[in-house]
Amino acid sequence: MRMTSLFLRTLRDDPADAEVESHRLLLRAGYIRRVSAGIYAWLPLGYRVLRRIEQIVREEMDAAGAQEVWLPITQPLELWQRSGRDAAYGPELFRLQDRKDTGFCLSPTAEEVVTSIVATEYGSYRDLPVNLYQINWKYRDELRPRFGLLRGREFLMKDAYSFDADLEGLQQSYDAMFDAYSRIFARCGFVFRSVEADSGEIGGDTSREFMAVAAIGEDDFVWCENCDYAANIEAARRGEAAVRDSGDIPAMEEVHTPDLPGIAGVAKFMGVEPSAMLKCIAFETDGELGLALVPGDREVNELALRKALTGKTMRLFGDDDFAAHPELPKGYIGPHYAGASVVVADPAVRSGAVWVTGSNRVDNHVRNAVLGRDFDVDVWADIAAVAPGDPCPRCGHELRIDRGIEVGHVFQLGTKYSESLDARYTDANGEQHPMVMGCYGIGISRILAAVAEGNHDENGLAWPTNLAPYDVHLIAVPGRGEQAVAVVAEADRIYAELRAQGIEVLYDDRDVSPGVKFADADLVGVPVQLVVGAKGVGRGVVERKLRATGDRDELPLNDLGDPRAR
Repeated sequence: MRMTSLFLRTLRDDPADAEVESHRLLLRAGYIRRVSAGIYAWLPLGYRVLRRIEQIVREEMDAAGAQEVWLPITQPLELWQRSGRDAAYGPELFRLQDRKDTGFCLSPTAEEVVTSIVATEYGSYRDLPVNLYQINWKYRDELRPRFGLLRGREFLMKDAYSFDADLEGLQQSYDAMFDAYSRIFARCGFVFRSVEADSGEIGGDTSREFMAVAAIGEDDFVWCENCDYAANIEAARRGEAAVRDSGDIPAMEEVHTPDLPGIAGVAKFMGVEPSAMLKCIAFETDGELGLALVPGDREVNELALRKALTGKTMRLFGDDDFAAHPELPKGYIGPHYAGASVVVADPAVRSGAVWVTGSNRVDNHVRNAVLGRDFDVDVWADIAAVAPGDPCPRCGHELRIDRGIEVGHVFQLGTKYSESLDARYTDANGEQHPMVMGCYGIGISRILAAVAEGNHDENGLAWPTNLAPYDVHLIAVPGRGEQAVAVVAEADRIYAELRAQGIEVLYDDRDVSPGVKFADADLVGVPVQLVVGAKGVGRGVVERKLRATGDRDELPLNDLGDPRAR
């Protein structure tokens, strides 16, 4: 592609709304343009990268036995009502009505549609297993779209759905997809980890996320250097600390702590570490007050707390709740508050012999609070957020925390959708059973952003070979002298020869300064740059630069071979 014909405008200045490097550079290099909040147009360079990612995904999915389909973006809301997810998704679900007032939604995912189709077409154990996938646009009405392609309202996704006769079959399908995902991300050229995860609104008991390791990642994940344990911060667990013997502890004593509702201030006032404070977090569960107990140097993992209250609703108290309940001493609640219907505690609460905590009176705390003597716990659960240095739940080694970008997620769904949407099969004995399902998603547009986050420098993008929009960036620098015609002729010849070899070439044949050409080449980030200049032509060489490393060498003008070879 000649740059004189390419639909491209690079930007010299950083866009004002670009918060992360991938967003900034993809805009500056002319890969995407913002149309609305969280919605982007894909320009030629960006769309070429997107198609390369699609091709890798398609090849590995086909090799794993999945079959490609195309499912509608506009889906009947009735299907989502049958599964119960219309309410679960809430305002994130784009909803619309046709002229007959029939409800529809824009697909954020496709479990309902694909299940209803399989239920119609298949009904025997002989039909199973089957795995269907699509590469299609998805829509979620994000409250605050941000980070460019990482948190948008419209995004390209590969979603696959397996249907099996039993759990053993599901495990085989799940393992096949897990292995395919590992190959896909390795081919895309970024560092990734698979981590235990929460299934969220998708459902199911088992799921793992694939995280592209990135400093700007929107998710924290925990991992152990000594074993293979890794988990999203929301699903992370840690080994339990030893239980301390409380021994002969003096009676609980109230201490006046005026204007000190915070952990740090009280700890300093009482002469203890924040870890010796017992934090009591109020929450509402099925219309009643509950308390969550964690050490003072920890935060409550809201997701884990919700899981601990199986079958109940849960919502942490906010300022409005305390305003509506003036009897609750905000900042001074203790674990022995008489109005609590349920007390949930992290196992770390067992490790403290005595605690400093709220006294249930404003401006007062207590010291020497002892579990089992001064307060009791109804439910024990891992509700404290994991911190670096915590023991690994598998081997006891210290845990680390890194940041990452979620690029894939695999789920074992079980029968959640097949039961609600009546996807059943008849076995060899004539008995009917719900199909056992799995689902597997890859954020294709997120992969592009994740790769951009991990492959750039101060001058621009530096794409891995497998994903780059072009293989070679050919730059003609003819100058103004009598050799200019010869330089252009050699550049044109090289362009034609490389294309004849099947090498995809971006040819900068513009009439602009060499500085502009070199800056744009670094910004766009094609892996190999070839510079045809007057001095080089005179010496019979072409200068080659490897974008990722900056290494330079020279190739014979009349025998370039494959310039992609290192």
